[in-house]
Amino acid sequence: MPMGRGHNMGSGGSCICPKCGAKAPHQSGTPCQKMACPKCGAKMLREDSEHHELLKRKRKK
Repeated sequence: MPMGRGHNMGSGGSCICPKCGAKAPHQSGTPCQKMACPKCGAKMLREDSEHHELLKRKRKK
């Protein structure tokens, strides 16, 4: 049985803003990218997701 497009990160955790760094609790059933940052309005990323890790590596350079 094929898995869905979900990333299997579970229902807990946080969403983080790639622009200002604000955090918000992850809402089960709602991808972080569908959430707007409560401080600046940017699309959020799931903390410790592949996209968040790429962003952290990019900022280190």
